[in-house]
Amino acid sequence: MPDPQRAKSSPHPGACSAVPASRVFPANQPVPERLVSFMGLDYGTRRTGVATGNRMTRTATPRTTVQAEGQARWAHIERLLNEWQPDALVVGVPFHPDGAAHGNTEKARRFSRQLQGRYRLPVFEVDERYSTTEALAASGMRDVDARAACIILEQFLRSLP
Repeated sequence: MPDPQRAKSSPHPGACSAVPASRVFPANQPVPERLVSFMGLDYGTRRTGVATGNRMTRTATPRTTVQAEGQARWAHIERLLNEWQPDALVVGVPFHPDGAAHGNTEKARRFSRQLQGRYRLPVFEVDERYSTTEALAASGMRDVDARAACIILEQFLRSLP
């Protein structure tokens, strides 16, 4: 049986032509129903966790952690996008417990804008407070960054109508 989270066979650059491709959507923005498959990313300066999920099941699966910095990161992300071909991307944006921004908040937002600019996919930002803490608490999970991406993506999917 095919993996229901694996996206269509069409290439990702044109997959969302009916959705404005020049936007990064902040948290709590409407998500068009035609967007079904998503890739979640837990951005870090040295490691970026990756998960995939879909709207129908509202579940996500941790996939891998990209262990590369700067420009080297993009080749890995592009390979994953070609493999999974998501309709849109979801990026966790960190905040302090009181909701205040910190140094990594703007770095994650910049990463969101770079993703959108490079791949022309809609990018949705999600408040990721405590996702890494929750991932660390998950028993038996070796890849904490991919698990954090999974938590971020499932949080996003559960918020959809």
